[in-house]
Amino acid sequence: MTLVKFNPEKKNSSLLPGFNDIFESVLGDTFFTDRRLSSVPAVNISESADHYHIELAAPGLKKDDFRVSVERDMLTISTETKNENLSEGRTYNRKEYSYSAFTRSFTLPESADIEKISASYNDGILKLELPKKEEAKVVAKQIEIQ
Repeated sequence: MTLVKFNPEKKNSSLLPGFNDIFESVLGDTFFTDRRLSSVPAVNISESADHYHIELAAPGLKKDDFRVSVERDMLTISTETKNENLSEGRTYNRKEYSYSAFTRSFTLPESADIEKISASYNDGILKLELPKKEEAKVVAKQIEIQ
């Protein structure tokens, strides 16, 4: 009996050549690659003394592509874009449509003032400013020593 070292980085490392290729072609694009994960944009969330800040990286979109909504304590950012390139009077052997969509939801803290949320989109970054309620703001005060 021969022991074969398993190396997931090496193509066709199976004992049966082509066996892995079958599963890669069927399942690879959907379940096992980073391509699926990359469709969700990265986000940075930070906090200052009087605001929460959300920055979502979504280059290539327009500000009208975004839907931002708040329901109870849930902030939801979503997009859906379709691009159909069709030419009249042609017979196609193959048509490719571009479709992309994502939804990101965030639970807001009770201290966020949802009535005053503002959003802007510039250079591929969607920025949301969530002011804190007055009673939640950190107040710095100097204490005089006597």
